[in-house]
Amino acid sequence: MPTSPLRSLTGLLVATLLFCTQVHAAARTIDSLHGPVKLDGVPQRVVALGENALDAALSLGVQPVGALASRGGTDVPDYLKEKAGKITLVGTVREPNLEAVLALQPDLILASTELPKAQYDRLSLIAPTVVPKGGTFQDWRKVYAVYADALGKQADGQRRIEEIDARLARMRERLTGQPQVSVIRWNPQGPFIMSSQLFVGQLLDAIGFKPNDLSTQTKKPHTDILSLENLDKADAEWIFLATLNADGRKALEDARQQPAFRRLNAVKNGHVVTVDGQVWSSSSGYLAAQRVLDDVEKGWAVGYG
Repeated sequence: MPTSPLRSLTGLLVATLLFCTQVHAAARTIDSLHGPVKLDGVPQRVVALGENALDAALSLGVQPVGALASRGGTDVPDYLKEKAGKITLVGTVREPNLEAVLALQPDLILASTELPKAQYDRLSLIAPTVVPKGGTFQDWRKVYAVYADALGKQADGQRRIEEIDARLARMRERLTGQPQVSVIRWNPQGPFIMSSQLFVGQLLDAIGFKPNDLSTQTKKPHTDILSLENLDKADAEWIFLATLNADGRKALEDARQQPAFRRLNAVKNGHVVTVDGQVWSSSSGYLAAQRVLDDVEKGWAVGYG
């Protein structure tokens, strides 16, 4: 049956209204690290400078036009590759390429909390640049909410945070006691313990785990590298063991042959969970949180739940 002109016109009007609603999001001012950033509408060409910014955008259904290679890698983090698809790389975490960013003609740049002021000054000449406040140890939910606000996705961002909080609450009910954990990243130079104040530490604390003592004492993202002689300081009831790349994995395999490693209680009891270092020591956000909690749940069958 042919579609009536009135029905076609109605459909066109509805589609137009939906489009306008998406494009003309409310004007807003983002309380960014380097001053207020005024935004209006939904950005169409976003560049995400950092794993956290890319995680936030992809989890909120935004496909950035540019991103950085991950720490220790040559592409975006593995856990984000499928959602990111073909995306232009505009440098590394240590050194964004401003010319590459400019070539993408972004209308919004989402940067990490560690972006230096000098880089911010140059990037903000290209497009509005949002740098969340709080630094490395900021509550991951606050950083995520800032990105969501910048993207015009405030309500969606709040729903994502509530999903993670609900999952954490369910896991906390399931946890028996308060087992101590260490999150260790193994590099070619040796291992270090990640600070309990970082993203993963915040998640583990919300579940009810007790952090390794050294992880609470360091004022940096991680401790100094531990020698094999001092490896016992990294011991705990449970160890989450992360590597960033092939070099780190080889160093870890070599260490497994050392008596000092085999003497760790977590190793002797089979309480070592191998995890992705890109997620566990470099990323944060909704998608990273889901991956971390998936890894934690691997242990339910073998002892802490």
